[in-house]
Amino acid sequence: MAATAPVGGKTVTVRVNGTTYEREVEARRLLIHFLRDDLDLTGSHVGCDTGNCGACSVLYDGTLVKSCMLLAVQADGASIETVEGLAEGDELNDLQQAFGAHHALQCGYCTPGMLMSATALLREKPHPTEDEIRKGIQGNICRCTGYVNIVEAIKSVGA
Repeated sequence: MAATAPVGGKTVTVRVNGTTYEREVEARRLLIHFLRDDLDLTGSHVGCDTGNCGACSVLYDGTLVKSCMLLAVQADGASIETVEGLAEGDELNDLQQAFGAHHALQCGYCTPGMLMSATALLREKPHPTEDEIRKGIQGNICRCTGYVNIVEAIKSVGA
C-alpha cells in the first residue's frame, strides 16, 4: 500500500544549517515542530508556542524569527539556521564559548534562543553597545540568570 500524504499536506524543500531537506508536512505544522520532530534538530526549544519566550528562535533567510510563529510550509524554499549550525565542526563558535566562559547559562533552556538572537545582532552590529545587546535579546526570556552574564558574554565577542 502506498504511503499517503498528511491531511492538507504539502511537500516543502528547506535548507537547514547547509543541508537541503524535502519533506511532506501538514499545512498546520509549526516550523519548530518540523525542525524538532521531522528533522530531529532538538537544539531549539519549545517554551510557549505563542512567540513570547524566544526559546525557539532561529534565523530564517538571515532574519531572526520565533519558529513557533511560522508554519513549516512557510519555510518552503527558505534557508534556516538553528543553534546546531553555529558550531564549527566539533568546535563551539566564539559566542558559544563566551556563554560558557561568562556563565551565561544556568538551566540552559533559553540558551539556544539567546545564542540565535545574539548571532543575529552580532551579524548586524559586530560591536554592539550594552543597550543594543539588551534590545537584541529582549524577545528572549531567561528566568535564571538575570541577563547580566548573557550581556557580558555577548559584549566579549563584540569587543
